[in-house]
Amino acid sequence: MKSVIILGDGMSDRPCAALGGRTPLMVAKKPSIDRLAREGRTGRLRTVGETGPADSAVANLAVLGYDPARCSQGRAVLEAASMGVAIKDGDVALRCNLVCLEGEGANLRIKNHSAGHISSREARVLIRTLDQELGGGRGTRPARFHAGISYRHLLVLPGGWASADLECAPPHDHVGERAEDLLPRPRSAEAEKTAARLAELYRRSADILAHHPINETRRAAGQDPAHAIWTWSPGRRPAMPTLAERFGISSAVISAVDLIRGLGVYAGMDVIRVPGATGLHDTNYEGKAEACLAALRDHDLVYVHVEATDEAAHARDLDLKIRCIEYLDQRLVRPILEGIDDRQVAVALLPDHVTPVETGRHGRDLVPVAIRRPGLAPDGTRGYDEEQVTAGALGSMTGDDFIRFVLNQT
Repeated sequence: MKSVIILGDGMSDRPCAALGGRTPLMVAKKPSIDRLAREGRTGRLRTVGETGPADSAVANLAVLGYDPARCSQGRAVLEAASMGVAIKDGDVALRCNLVCLEGEGANLRIKNHSAGHISSREARVLIRTLDQELGGGRGTRPARFHAGISYRHLLVLPGGWASADLECAPPHDHVGERAEDLLPRPRSAEAEKTAARLAELYRRSADILAHHPINETRRAAGQDPAHAIWTWSPGRRPAMPTLAERFGISSAVISAVDLIRGLGVYAGMDVIRVPGATGLHDTNYEGKAEACLAALRDHDLVYVHVEATDEAAHARDLDLKIRCIEYLDQRLVRPILEGIDDRQVAVALLPDHVTPVETGRHGRDLVPVAIRRPGLAPDGTRGYDEEQVTAGALGSMTGDDFIRFVLNQT
């Protein structure tokens, strides 16, 4: 049996006052997603713990049945794998956002985590400048900057001098808060010089970027500039078994996001890149659906990840989040279901975590799950949302319950 997992990043929500106590999933027009729930079974899955990180690295590891407590080294090392950046033993990698700030002096606050969703072309120039001015392998505390996509970049502290024992603030969870209060903090004496180096890089990056021509052009066009770097999610090279080793399957991942692609690399999945996949609401949904159906010809499992709903929630844009759910339904789920109607393929749909649009921050709620599997009788669920799935036959799942059920390896 072949399987597809469709993941709407941050799609789940909490009751919204603006929706009369309903969630975006409850009000969105999503006939194909509701059909999947109606023809399958539903329930909920614990993807993040009650303590510790509530980020996409932890949540997606959990969806694939890995124990984040044993495997998770943060998202930066996963993104490095996708970018082809080698992380050696002893290196520490951190996610390096370009962020937009507002205010003055010591009262500078995070305006957004994405420098106004800066383009990859502009960002590459800025990151190259920062690497030339601040990076390099010289000295006792070397650092290297690597350009990624849009605002998502990578900082590697090579040479074995740095510690990953840091408390860092994901910028998307702290919009509107004072930047100086959120800089990386050491959790141990060993990490003190690492935290000091990161604070130094933050402040020096702000000086370098202040009058950079890219930012001057963005200001003139009425766009948010990239005021500074923001480092978070520190980690070292992880060690984890592949899906082939665990389940005896071949697998592929389709995503626009380096984090998910890198997770796929470490999980032994083939990474399929789709032209026009952006990680935003304008992503190539149809191209992802076509790539999924093609990948099913020679893979046992295809993992299709869509970032758009999470980005809309971080932006606290309720209308856009609803629209992204509808895009997911009409432009991805529907063509996938139509393309496999004559095949023996299991289809599962879920978010990796909840991202309430009223807060713009990841939450720790269990996420709604729908699974349609050949030969599996439906449980009577009429539609897919946070409330309806609570009565589903799958109940509350933990650990590798979800992935084993999808693969029929329970």
